[in-house]
Amino acid sequence: MRARLLILASAVAMLGWGTVLPYQYAYAATTRGWGSLVAAAASSLFSVGALLAAPVGGRLADRVSPVAVAVGAKVVAAGGAASLIWAGGPVSFLVGMFVFGLGITAAGPAQSVLVLRWVGGADRRRVFAWQFTGQALGMAVGAFAAGYVVDLDRSTGMWPAFAAAAAGFLVSGVLLVAAGARRWGVPVGSVDEPGGSAQGLGSTSPRAALRAIWAVPALRWTALITVTLALGFYAQFESGLPAYALTVLHVQETTIGLAAAVNCVVIIALQMLVVRLTAQRSAATLLMGVGAIWTLSWLVLAAASLAPELSAALFVTTFGIFAVGETMYAPVLNPLTASLAPSGLVGTTLGMFTALQTGFSAVGPLVAGVILGAGLGNAFIGLHVVISLVAVLAAWRLRAAMRRPADLPTRHTPEPARPAALAA
Repeated sequence: MRARLLILASAVAMLGWGTVLPYQYAYAATTRGWGSLVAAAASSLFSVGALLAAPVGGRLADRVSPVAVAVGAKVVAAGGAASLIWAGGPVSFLVGMFVFGLGITAAGPAQSVLVLRWVGGADRRRVFAWQFTGQALGMAVGAFAAGYVVDLDRSTGMWPAFAAAAAGFLVSGVLLVAAGARRWGVPVGSVDEPGGSAQGLGSTSPRAALRAIWAVPALRWTALITVTLALGFYAQFESGLPAYALTVLHVQETTIGLAAAVNCVVIIALQMLVVRLTAQRSAATLLMGVGAIWTLSWLVLAAASLAPELSAALFVTTFGIFAVGETMYAPVLNPLTASLAPSGLVGTTLGMFTALQTGFSAVGPLVAGVILGAGLGNAFIGLHVVISLVAVLAAWRLRAAMRRPADLPTRHTPEPARPAALAA
């Protein structure tokens, strides 16, 4: 039951965020008349808040109750979303977006730690997969529903979306409190020793913790995979790919919305099937597959520029292919990172890797703006093909590193916990 509540909490939170994400740029730039600079700064400050919060949230999850960390972060996110209702000027709007980013991202590592503590090893990929599917579904439903209530012609037209986002995060926090209740009969222990307290390096200084994490060769390769796969798709999902579609492929705006919808539908339709088909594959092998799929996606997008009559169809197809890779990426990355983390530093490691992904994803719009602004569409495609191939190489090296025991961290390996399967 705890796994179900975790999944539901993730979906509800993203439903709230989905009501805001598609419209906040136009709201700030046009509806409120603050201009594109303020709108872009709001997105950047959201990312900065996320970048700062991820390591802090992960560190706290190692030292105090991850339930308390996750719930506290949800409350902060709700406060940030609610503050946007009363934002009367650009400064207050920017501060609200910064706080919103802090709260959303700080909760992520703590929730991952809870999955690792409450779910047996055999079920972890499945629960992470369901969590990712729930988030995708929540985002899609939130964006769809907001389309009927958001009115960008009025200065108050986004208030329902901001209120829905705040409510979604508060409800998500309540669900996590319910999941953490002891009535389920399963003690809340550490990742390393179920039922016990945090062990190992959890009480060391942040600098010592960072050194301990970076000393593991397999984690260094995992960090490179995290960065390259973030740059290879997620960094361009919201800005670079739509900009390429509009400026190079010259497709209609509605095609971009259709592509995003197809991406969500493919994830929802294939996620659990992919998990079953890949259950016996190593995480490193699957990440090699993700890099290869990313590469194929960019090549298909390159073909779209050579066939103008098919450009719209190929652009939508590209988002569907990306989604197939996402169904392998989401369920394996956090469990892999946690399995390689030094004892007592699981939350810290997850937080650091989330910060890496967030930070490099924030660079994506800048890269796209410079390259596409210069009219170098082919260079934009070529760069991302190279990045995706680097991800394949890094995953291959990770697989080799994981076969050498000397390259793995020394940690306590507990007996497999009783599976907290979704049927619990």
